[in-house]
Order: sequence, then structure tokens, then C-alpha cells
Amino acid sequence: MSDNIILPKRKPTRLKGYDYSASGVYFVTICTHNRECLLSNIVGEGLCALPKNTLTPIGKETEKSIQYINNNYIGVKIDKYTIMPNHIHLIVILDDSGGHGNPPLQNIIGQLKSYTTNKFDHVLWQRSFHDHIIRNKKDYQKICEYVDTNILKWEEDCFYK
Repeated sequence: MSDNIILPKRKPTRLKGYDYSASGVYFVTICTHNRECLLSNIVGEGLCALPKNTLTPIGKETEKSIQYINNNYIGVKIDKYTIMPNHIHLIVILDDSGGHGNPPLQNIIGQLKSYTTNKFDHVLWQRSFHDHIIRNKKDYQKICEYVDTNILKWEEDCFYK
């Protein structure tokens, strides 16, 4: 690499000073590398039919990874998710009421990404992820509706190619 190349400085994506292992509810978006449509295919089924989302093999493994986290991480629940062609949305609940302590959110997302990447031996994910701390019931309901209807609005989605 030449010494003359100036790489862009990455902005920190986490909220400075926030404890991401604290009990809470988080909305997470993870994009595929270069926003490639690797996870699913969304197609209509004729006039006035609702779009159908069909998972690819990578999408199916991503779903298995989500289920693995739900079944094997104490105090961690992926409450709702949708797998889109080039990104996934998750609502992650961290609950430390059992006194075990939570793994930090970035570790949970890292495990999900690592599992599928190792399975396919291919770079599948962007380096980081976007998160939003859900602060109240109204915010939670709005995000749930967004996750539930994301497939219907795929062509309007900011990640649509």
C-alpha cells in the first residue's frame, strides 16, 4: 500500500459512554458486504399479490444463527427480525434479571456474523452495524411495525438496488 493513500476515517457507530451490555432493547441493522443481495429474494406473485420473501441458503443459515442466539444465550432474546435481500433488522432484548450479566451487543452481533461467514468461507457482512437504543413503548411499536412491513416496501427501501 502506498504511503500517499489517505483512507477515510470511520465514524464511531456506538453511543459514546453507553454500556451495550446493559439491560435494554436495541434495534439493529446489519448490511451485507457491498450491499450484495445474498440473503433473500423478494418477488410479487401477480397483480395485487403481496410480495413473497424467499431466503437463499445464506439467508437460511442467518436465520439458524438468529435461532441459535435465542436458544443459547441467557438473558438475550431476538424478539423480532426480518431478513431482507441485503440486510437484516433485529430487535434484541438484553435482560440481566437473572443476574448472569449480558454479553455486549457487539459480541452478539459478531457471533451471528461470524457463524455465517465461517459456514460459507466468504466475506458476507459489512464491518459494523447500525443500532438504535429503543427507549419507550411507542418507539418499540413503531420499530416493530417497520420490521413487519419492511418486505412490503422493499422497492422504497434505502438499501434497495
